[in-house]
Amino acid sequence: MRLMRTSEVTKRPVVTMGGEDVAQIKDVVYAAGGGAVGGFTLSGRGMFSGPLKQSLPWSSVAALGADAVMINDDSALQPTQSVLDASASSGGSGGNVIGSQVLTDSGIDLGTVVDVIIEVEQPHGGRCDVVGYEIEASEALGSKGTRMLIPLPDTLAASGEHLMVPAAAKDFVAQDLAGFGAAVLAFRAQLEGPR
Repeated sequence: MRLMRTSEVTKRPVVTMGGEDVAQIKDVVYAAGGGAVGGFTLSGRGMFSGPLKQSLPWSSVAALGADAVMINDDSALQPTQSVLDASASSGGSGGNVIGSQVLTDSGIDLGTVVDVIIEVEQPHGGRCDVVGYEIEASEALGSKGTRMLIPLPDTLAASGEHLMVPAAAKDFVAQDLAGFGAAVLAFRAQLEGPR
């Protein structure tokens, strides 16, 4: 498993296993209330290429690598509206979370989302889950204006411009991706309680 920022994924080329460069990632489509990646909207390759009418569902991704998104062939691409509809029917959040305020369920403002952290399970057929946000911290975290990573529970509440997290998330904030995976696991284990 690997953690990455969604901003690192945008503009990555989409390449077939035959080596054909078919598109590049434009935006991430979130599914299941924002808790997973449902797919990607695409744009053409090149400086003046615009958005494509086809998108890539996550289920058709063979690998999400450091330099490219791999697919078996261009039959993996589907009409954009069908990818968006599939995400919406699975409870997709339907909006961009960048710039949203993160509040605890006790009403404390933790900061503003500047990026989304995903966990990618490889190989083919693995999951791609949203596990946290990179936020510009508020005073509540003791380091106003700095970028920090905050873990998310398995399910997520989002309403308009506000994203709700349990108050305990504040105790598991990290400053880099290196130790963030362990913070996410510890946070989720605490939420589940003793077994």
